[in-house]
Amino acid sequence: METLSSRVLTSVVGFAIVSTIVWIGWWAMLPALVFVSVMGLYEYIRMLDRNDIDVRRASLGVFAAAIIVASLPIWTQTPPWPGGSWREVVLTVAVAYLLVMEVVRPGERPLERVVYSVFGLLYIPWLLGYFLLLRYSPDATAGLLYFALPLLATFAADIGGFFGGYYFGRRKLAPEVSPGKTVEGAIGGLLAGFLIVLAIASLTGIWSPLESLLYSILVASASQLGDLAESLVKRALKTKDSGTSLPGHGGFLDRIDSLLFAVPATYLFLQISVFSR
Repeated sequence: METLSSRVLTSVVGFAIVSTIVWIGWWAMLPALVFVSVMGLYEYIRMLDRNDIDVRRASLGVFAAAIIVASLPIWTQTPPWPGGSWREVVLTVAVAYLLVMEVVRPGERPLERVVYSVFGLLYIPWLLGYFLLLRYSPDATAGLLYFALPLLATFAADIGGFFGGYYFGRRKLAPEVSPGKTVEGAIGGLLAGFLIVLAIASLTGIWSPLESLLYSILVASASQLGDLAESLVKRALKTKDSGTSLPGHGGFLDRIDSLLFAVPATYLFLQISVFSR
């Protein structure tokens, strides 16, 4: 009961904080995302340390912040080349820098250090940058609604998945990665997410029922994949929880793993021309 109370309290406080930050806009989201990115990388690096894997810590922190800054809406209006983005520029510079540093000052396992460093940048700050991109897609007003969709759909999918797995769970979804996940739970999450999305779409008129269903399938799949991806990382690095920063929830990565995939999936869904208005 104590753990359950901690989880509920952390969820309520976290939802209030996130809602306020997103409503305020980019100048509140920017420092918040930089903070979450740094904390996520800190947890990632701690997991690597337990497995005697080294990365260039200071460089990761600098490039993580740069990727988040490059995701600001102002930069999308002035791309470095037609169809390009400053995010790509920062990531390219980061990869080149990491390779050059291993040539100039190679460590014990240089290739391993580069691979784990680049993966950390792609997995955490690169995906978090989509939070800013989605918040202003297609504009600040509509972006607020579209940003709420993956938050509510993911929350509904978690609840539906829990009850679906608890009452009907029989077949394991990915037993080698996350033994607790079941096919029935995934279906329950999809149905719960679809009902929430359909309700919001019907009230706002943004999508048809077919578009709502397609989006629900996408975001539910992305949410499950995000959860399983973090489980895969933790299993590979022999870690149960990414951290202990959030009472009852483990670390930051444990809490945002589903959204790390659901938010980018929502942003990409909006860019599909067939659904553009």
